[in-house]
Amino acid sequence: MMCLFVNSMNSIGMQKIIITDFTRFSNPEIVCTAGIDLTTGQCIRPMPYFNAAFCKSLNIAPGAIISGEFTPVENLGGPHQEDMYYKNLSCLGPCTSSEFKLALNAGLFDTVENGFQIELADNQKHIPINHIIEKSIITIKIQPDKIDIFCGYNQTKIKLNFVDNSGRTYKYLPITDLGFYGFAESIHMSHDGLKTLKAFICSQSEIYLRLGLSKPWDNGKANGYWIQVNGLYTFPDYHHEIRSYR
Repeated sequence: MMCLFVNSMNSIGMQKIIITDFTRFSNPEIVCTAGIDLTTGQCIRPMPYFNAAFCKSLNIAPGAIISGEFTPVENLGGPHQEDMYYKNLSCLGPCTSSEFKLALNAGLFDTVENGFQIELADNQKHIPINHIIEKSIITIKIQPDKIDIFCGYNQTKIKLNFVDNSGRTYKYLPITDLGFYGFAESIHMSHDGLKTLKAFICSQSEIYLRLGLSKPWDNGKANGYWIQVNGLYTFPDYHHEIRSYR
Protein backbone atom coordinates (compact mmCIF):
# COMPACT_ATOMS: atom_id res chain seq x y z
CA MET A 1 0.00 0.00 0.00
CA MET A 2 1.16 3.52 -0.77
CA CYS A 3 0.14 6.19 1.73
CA LEU A 4 1.03 9.79 0.92
CA PHE A 5 -1.19 11.69 3.32
CA VAL A 6 -2.87 11.52 6.70
CA ASN A 7 -6.57 10.82 6.18
CA SER A 8 -8.71 13.25 8.20
CA MET A 9 -12.34 12.28 7.79
CA ASN A 10 -13.45 14.87 10.33
CA SER A 11 -12.26 17.85 8.32
CA ILE A 12 -14.79 20.68 8.16
CA GLY A 13 -14.64 23.92 6.19
CA MET A 14 -13.47 25.18 2.83
CA GLN A 15 -11.46 22.63 0.88
CA LYS A 16 -10.24 22.08 -2.66
CA ILE A 17 -10.65 18.67 -4.19
CA ILE A 18 -9.56 17.22 -7.52
CA ILE A 19 -12.34 15.20 -9.14
CA THR A 20 -11.14 11.61 -9.64
CA ASP A 21 -14.47 9.79 -9.99
CA PHE A 22 -17.22 10.82 -12.41
CA THR A 23 -19.73 8.01 -12.69
CA ARG A 24 -23.10 7.37 -14.27
CA PHE A 25 -26.44 6.30 -12.87
CA SER A 26 -29.38 4.72 -14.65
CA ASN A 27 -30.93 8.17 -14.21
CA PRO A 28 -28.90 10.30 -16.67
CA GLU A 29 -29.86 13.53 -14.90
CA ILE A 30 -27.53 12.91 -11.96
CA VAL A 31 -23.81 12.15 -11.67
CA CYS A 32 -21.84 10.68 -8.79
CA THR A 33 -18.53 12.41 -8.18
CA ALA A 34 -15.67 11.99 -5.75
CA GLY A 35 -12.38 13.80 -5.34
CA ILE A 36 -9.20 14.07 -3.35
CA ASP A 37 -8.00 16.93 -1.17
CA LEU A 38 -4.27 17.04 -1.91
CA THR A 39 -3.57 18.76 1.41
CA THR A 40 -4.91 15.88 3.52
CA GLY A 41 -5.33 12.97 1.09
CA GLN A 42 -8.99 12.82 2.11
CA CYS A 43 -11.46 11.36 -0.37
CA ILE A 44 -14.76 13.27 -0.51
CA ARG A 45 -17.98 12.26 -2.24
CA PRO A 46 -20.15 15.41 -2.48
CA MET A 47 -23.74 14.81 -1.42
CA PRO A 48 -26.39 15.13 -2.68
CA TYR A 49 -25.31 13.96 -6.12
CA PHE A 50 -24.59 16.64 -8.70
CA ASN A 51 -27.09 17.34 -11.43
CA ALA A 52 -25.64 16.50 -14.86
CA ALA A 53 -26.65 19.93 -16.19
CA PHE A 54 -24.85 21.55 -13.24
CA CYS A 55 -21.66 19.64 -14.09
CA LYS A 56 -21.92 20.70 -17.72
CA SER A 57 -22.48 24.34 -16.82
CA LEU A 58 -19.35 24.44 -14.61
CA ASN A 59 -17.32 22.09 -16.83
CA ILE A 60 -16.88 19.59 -13.99
CA ALA A 61 -15.06 16.48 -15.19
CA PRO A 62 -12.21 14.26 -13.99
CA GLY A 63 -9.32 16.57 -13.19
CA ALA A 64 -11.48 19.56 -12.28
CA ILE A 65 -10.55 21.42 -9.10
CA ILE A 66 -13.62 22.02 -6.95
CA SER A 67 -13.67 24.44 -4.03
CA GLY A 68 -16.38 24.23 -1.41
CA GLU A 69 -17.35 23.87 2.21
CA PHE A 70 -17.68 20.19 3.09
CA THR A 71 -19.17 18.74 6.26
CA PRO A 72 -19.54 15.03 7.13
CA VAL A 73 -22.87 13.30 6.58
CA GLU A 74 -24.18 12.12 9.95
CA ASN A 75 -24.68 8.48 10.96
CA LEU A 76 -23.08 6.91 7.91
CA GLY A 77 -23.26 3.13 7.68
CA GLY A 78 -21.23 0.67 5.66
CA PRO A 79 -18.17 1.57 3.61
CA HIS A 80 -19.41 4.83 2.09
CA GLN A 81 -17.67 6.98 4.67
CA GLU A 82 -16.54 9.53 2.07
CA ASP A 83 -20.03 11.13 1.80
CA MET A 84 -20.01 14.83 2.73
CA TYR A 85 -22.53 17.63 2.40
CA TYR A 86 -21.40 20.67 0.44
CA LYS A 87 -22.18 24.32 -0.07
CA ASN A 88 -20.58 27.35 -1.72
CA LEU A 89 -19.17 25.26 -4.55
CA SER A 90 -17.12 26.67 -7.38
CA CYS A 91 -15.03 25.11 -10.16
CA LEU A 92 -11.50 26.49 -10.43
CA GLY A 93 -10.65 24.79 -13.72
CA PRO A 94 -8.45 21.79 -14.47
CA CYS A 95 -5.51 20.56 -12.43
CA THR A 96 -2.19 19.60 -13.99
CA SER A 97 -1.37 16.06 -15.03
CA SER A 98 1.10 15.74 -12.14
CA GLU A 99 -1.53 16.95 -9.65
CA PHE A 100 -4.02 14.44 -11.01
CA LYS A 101 -1.51 11.64 -10.54
CA LEU A 102 -0.93 12.78 -6.95
CA ALA A 103 -4.68 12.59 -6.36
CA LEU A 104 -4.80 9.04 -7.70
CA ASN A 105 -1.78 8.00 -5.65
CA ALA A 106 -3.43 9.29 -2.46
CA GLY A 107 -5.74 6.25 -2.49
CA LEU A 108 -3.33 3.78 -4.08
CA PHE A 109 -3.12 0.15 -2.95
CA ASP A 110 -1.07 -2.66 -4.40
CA THR A 111 -4.00 -5.12 -4.62
CA VAL A 112 -7.79 -5.07 -4.50
CA GLU A 113 -7.85 -7.24 -1.38
CA ASN A 114 -5.50 -4.92 0.50
CA GLY A 115 -7.51 -1.91 -0.57
CA PHE A 116 -10.82 -3.27 0.67
CA GLN A 117 -9.23 -5.15 3.60
CA ILE A 118 -10.69 -8.53 2.78
CA GLU A 119 -9.76 -11.97 1.47
CA LEU A 120 -11.93 -12.71 -1.54
CA ALA A 121 -12.98 -16.10 -2.83
CA ASP A 122 -12.32 -16.97 -6.46
CA ASN A 123 -14.58 -14.92 -8.76
CA GLN A 124 -15.98 -12.93 -5.80
CA LYS A 125 -16.86 -9.41 -6.92
CA HIS A 126 -18.66 -8.10 -3.84
CA ILE A 127 -17.89 -7.08 -0.29
CA PRO A 128 -20.36 -8.75 2.11
CA ILE A 129 -22.78 -6.50 3.98
CA ASN A 130 -21.30 -7.45 7.35
CA HIS A 131 -17.69 -6.71 6.34
CA ILE A 132 -16.36 -3.73 8.29
CA ILE A 133 -14.49 -1.23 6.12
CA GLU A 134 -14.25 2.56 6.20
CA LYS A 135 -13.77 3.26 2.50
CA SER A 136 -15.75 2.62 -0.66
CA ILE A 137 -13.22 3.87 -3.23
CA ILE A 138 -9.62 2.81 -3.85
CA THR A 139 -7.00 3.19 -6.58
CA ILE A 140 -4.88 0.38 -8.00
CA LYS A 141 -2.26 0.35 -10.75
CA ILE A 142 -2.20 -2.46 -13.30
CA GLN A 143 0.13 -3.49 -16.09
CA PRO A 144 -0.94 -2.54 -19.64
CA ASP A 145 -1.03 -6.19 -20.74
CA LYS A 146 -3.28 -7.16 -17.80
CA ILE A 147 -6.47 -5.47 -18.97
CA ASP A 148 -9.30 -6.31 -21.35
CA ILE A 149 -12.30 -4.16 -22.31
CA PHE A 150 -15.32 -5.67 -24.05
CA CYS A 151 -19.08 -5.41 -24.51
CA GLY A 152 -21.41 -7.02 -22.02
CA TYR A 153 -23.71 -9.82 -23.05
CA ASN A 154 -26.55 -7.46 -23.93
CA GLN A 155 -24.26 -5.24 -26.06
CA THR A 156 -25.27 -2.09 -24.15
CA LYS A 157 -22.60 -1.94 -21.47
CA ILE A 158 -18.83 -2.20 -21.45
CA LYS A 159 -17.10 -4.52 -19.01
CA LEU A 160 -13.55 -4.86 -17.75
CA ASN A 161 -11.29 -7.78 -16.93
CA PHE A 162 -7.97 -7.17 -15.23
CA VAL A 163 -5.26 -8.86 -13.20
CA ASP A 164 -3.94 -7.00 -10.16
CA ASN A 165 -0.43 -7.15 -8.70
CA SER A 166 -1.23 -10.26 -6.65
CA GLY A 167 -2.01 -12.18 -9.84
CA ARG A 168 -5.74 -12.37 -9.02
CA THR A 169 -8.10 -11.98 -11.98
CA TYR A 170 -11.26 -9.88 -11.79
CA LYS A 171 -13.78 -10.53 -14.55
CA TYR A 172 -16.84 -8.78 -15.96
CA LEU A 173 -16.66 -5.70 -13.75
CA PRO A 174 -19.05 -2.94 -14.89
CA ILE A 175 -17.44 0.29 -16.06
CA THR A 176 -19.47 3.15 -14.56
CA ASP A 177 -16.95 5.80 -15.69
CA LEU A 178 -19.19 8.30 -17.49
CA GLY A 179 -16.54 9.29 -20.03
CA PHE A 180 -15.95 5.69 -21.09
CA TYR A 181 -19.66 4.97 -21.25
CA GLY A 182 -20.28 8.03 -23.41
CA PHE A 183 -17.48 7.08 -25.79
CA ALA A 184 -18.70 3.49 -26.02
CA GLU A 185 -22.15 4.78 -26.94
CA SER A 186 -20.67 7.05 -29.60
CA ILE A 187 -18.97 4.13 -31.35
CA HIS A 188 -22.11 1.97 -30.91
CA MET A 189 -20.12 -0.63 -28.98
CA SER A 190 -18.46 -1.70 -32.24
CA HIS A 191 -15.75 -4.34 -32.14
CA ASP A 192 -13.31 -2.17 -34.09
CA GLY A 193 -13.97 0.85 -31.86
CA LEU A 194 -13.34 -1.07 -28.65
CA LYS A 195 -10.30 -2.75 -30.21
CA THR A 196 -8.83 0.67 -31.03
CA LEU A 197 -9.57 1.89 -27.49
CA LYS A 198 -7.91 -1.14 -25.95
CA ALA A 199 -4.87 -0.67 -28.20
CA PHE A 200 -4.54 2.93 -27.02
CA ILE A 201 -4.79 1.94 -23.35
CA CYS A 202 -2.25 -0.85 -23.74
CA SER A 203 0.17 1.56 -25.45
CA GLN A 204 0.43 3.65 -22.28
CA SER A 205 3.07 3.12 -19.60
CA GLU A 206 0.79 3.53 -16.57
CA ILE A 207 -2.84 2.55 -16.00
CA TYR A 208 -4.75 3.55 -12.88
CA LEU A 209 -8.15 2.16 -11.94
CA ARG A 210 -10.50 3.83 -9.49
CA LEU A 211 -12.55 1.01 -7.99
CA GLY A 212 -15.73 1.84 -6.11
CA LEU A 213 -18.36 -0.08 -4.20
CA SER A 214 -22.04 0.09 -5.09
CA LYS A 215 -24.80 0.66 -2.61
CA PRO A 216 -26.06 -2.59 -1.02
CA TRP A 217 -27.57 -4.93 -3.59
CA ASP A 218 -28.80 -8.52 -3.42
CA ASN A 219 -28.53 -10.21 -6.81
CA GLY A 220 -30.20 -13.37 -5.58
CA LYS A 221 -26.90 -15.13 -4.94
CA ALA A 222 -25.12 -12.68 -2.65
CA ASN A 223 -25.95 -9.51 -0.76
CA GLY A 224 -23.22 -6.93 -0.61
CA TYR A 225 -21.39 -3.93 -2.01
CA TRP A 226 -20.37 -4.73 -5.60
CA ILE A 227 -17.05 -3.68 -7.12
CA GLN A 228 -17.27 -1.41 -10.14
CA VAL A 229 -14.79 0.61 -12.20
CA ASN A 230 -15.35 4.29 -11.40
CA GLY A 231 -12.48 5.53 -13.53
CA LEU A 232 -9.72 4.36 -15.84
CA TYR A 233 -6.81 6.74 -16.34
CA THR A 234 -3.68 6.42 -18.46
CA PHE A 235 -0.30 8.15 -18.41
CA PRO A 236 1.53 9.79 -20.05
CA ASP A 237 -1.29 10.33 -22.59
CA TYR A 238 -5.07 10.28 -22.33
CA HIS A 239 -7.82 9.56 -24.82
CA HIS A 240 -9.13 12.95 -25.94
CA GLU A 241 -12.53 11.62 -26.99
CA ILE A 242 -13.11 10.32 -23.47
CA ARG A 243 -11.60 13.15 -21.37
CA SER A 244 -12.05 16.86 -21.85
CA TYR A 245 -9.16 17.10 -19.40
CA ARG A 246 -7.93 15.24 -16.39
